[in-house]
Amino acid sequence: MKERKRILATAAIAMIATTSAMAQNDNKAKTQMLTPEIHGTIRGKYEYQTEDGEGRFEVRNARISVTGKVIDAVSYKAEIDLSDEGKIKMLDAYTKVTPAERLDFKIGQFRVPFTIDAHRSPHQQYFANRSFIAKQVGNVRDVGASVAYKLKGACPLILEAGLFNGSGLTDQKDYWTKAMNFSAKAQVLIPSGFNLMLSAQKITPGRHIVMMYDGGVYWHARGWHVEAEYLFKHYSDNAFANVHSFDSFACYDINLKNKKSLVKKVSPLLRYDMMTDHSDGKNADDEGKLTITDYKRHRITGGLTISLATPFVSDIRVNYEKYYYRDGAMAKPSEKDKIVVEFMTRF
Repeated sequence: MKERKRILATAAIAMIATTSAMAQNDNKAKTQMLTPEIHGTIRGKYEYQTEDGEGRFEVRNARISVTGKVIDAVSYKAEIDLSDEGKIKMLDAYTKVTPAERLDFKIGQFRVPFTIDAHRSPHQQYFANRSFIAKQVGNVRDVGASVAYKLKGACPLILEAGLFNGSGLTDQKDYWTKAMNFSAKAQVLIPSGFNLMLSAQKITPGRHIVMMYDGGVYWHARGWHVEAEYLFKHYSDNAFANVHSFDSFACYDINLKNKKSLVKKVSPLLRYDMMTDHSDGKNADDEGKLTITDYKRHRITGGLTISLATPFVSDIRVNYEKYYYRDGAMAKPSEKDKIVVEFMTRF
């Protein structure tokens, strides 16, 4: 009888201890889930323009972001750049709700779902300077709401669409509109590393409506990343000639086998991109015609990326950019032939 009581007492103590341990583990897991994550990207670089014989140092980005969850179905992100070409900018500030598996709803300020290259964060870029599509032609961040749904299958499909003010990042308080901007994007993930993307977007940067259509494809496998993207831009009321822009590049990763080496990977890469005469849609003359903000040009960029940690954590990017302008074009001060050495650190 005493032995039976001893066994029961031992079992009871074990159950209490197990329950307590489980509760502690649950509380620890919940605390870890609710703890915000802080990330940052710092890009410092030196550029030398070979035509003018002039150089400069620049902190291109000093981004800080906070991400996390309040419950499993609700997450958030806030990101600010302390030095976006020397200016402080609020970039992302949104809440994302996941009411069901593969379904996301987002509201706030963020980059609209459009293009491939313009959607990359600075630490995910392959080159020190962005393509014309990502920097001039298709770069849009706005305030609004979007929904995304992922379809499973042999070729998974990701669908995204959203409505946006069109006010940009700083003009929100007294901005009211009867015609929201929109953006829609579809991605097909094809086996063997292929990704096909199609997207469309309407923006109203000034008095004219601008429609953009973009299509792109990339292959990422066996150490290679090969990508091509085309963007077409149309202005209402024939305010400006249609804009065509193209970006293509190839990168090959050479992983170093020496685990003690500071350098983990070396990646040679080559890019060709171009754009026709372009207007940002903001400045119109008295007759409603838009003026040129970026002149037609072609560019070839070659370089080498030395990765000290992977993926996209600590890179040294060495690039040479060669520009070819049309006759009569005026190059902006920072849009000329140049050598670029950039250090990118992600934490």
